[in-house]
Amino acid sequence: MAGAYNDRDGHIWMDGKMVDWREANIHILTHAMHYASSVFEGERAYNGKIFKSREHSERLKRSAQMVDFEIPYTVDELEAAKVEVLAASGLQDAYVRAIAWRGAGEDMGVASSRNPVRVAIAAWEWGAYYGDAKMKGAKLDISKWKRPSPETIPCHAKAAGLYMICTMSKHAAEAKGCSDAMMFDYRGYVAEATGANIFFVKDGEVHTPEPDCFLNGITRQTVVGMLRDQQITVHERHIMPEELEGFEQCWLTGTAAEVTPVGQIGDYNFEVGSLTRDVATRYEKLVRE
Repeated sequence: MAGAYNDRDGHIWMDGKMVDWREANIHILTHAMHYASSVFEGERAYNGKIFKSREHSERLKRSAQMVDFEIPYTVDELEAAKVEVLAASGLQDAYVRAIAWRGAGEDMGVASSRNPVRVAIAAWEWGAYYGDAKMKGAKLDISKWKRPSPETIPCHAKAAGLYMICTMSKHAAEAKGCSDAMMFDYRGYVAEATGANIFFVKDGEVHTPEPDCFLNGITRQTVVGMLRDQQITVHERHIMPEELEGFEQCWLTGTAAEVTPVGQIGDYNFEVGSLTRDVATRYEKLVRE
């Protein structure tokens, strides 16, 4: 499947039924388009099975509650819909996008309690998020934008509006020849990349930012569990920018990114070392079990 995302063959699940891909449209006065009242999940299927599917569905429901709306489907109904979508796609390995949003209705101001909540699920083929970075390591810029304080946003929701500064940061990074950007948080600590969590290695131990103001990714949690099962020390803590110079290895984690080595962040360089390669290999094996 290739081409513009609105002009493809296939079907998308919308509001309880499968519709033709090209007919999966919404009205221009949809509330989410104007006020970002939308939450979503990115998931991957391997060998016909969505990895950590139920955890993603549960998080979608929680995210909606954090931004003050209820998804009108149970977790079981969302799970059944994803199975239906994956079967209709004909794909064994696929990216799956579930999204819920406040639709068009009686309200068109900031408040929208009378508007219906709508849900859609689509699946498509999507290869490596960072291209050939899995071999040589991704190159990251350092964003001028910071992850905001939990007092200003529902930072643990996977909500569309929280990605605005991520889009801007990634565009700026790509203009410099980078794959992505690393962001600091509102206090100046290392936070994450625009769509992935970040890990560092020093003296055989792993260090990763404490997710107290950004999303604690499902892939991140999976990798932390894998490392601890191997008796590798993992420090979840606040990391200062000046510490970047002392780290030897670095990688990113996320559903789209999977486990991607990082070779450079700004002026700091990292080796694609044995631990990074081992984590990537183990993760690839785990998701296909």
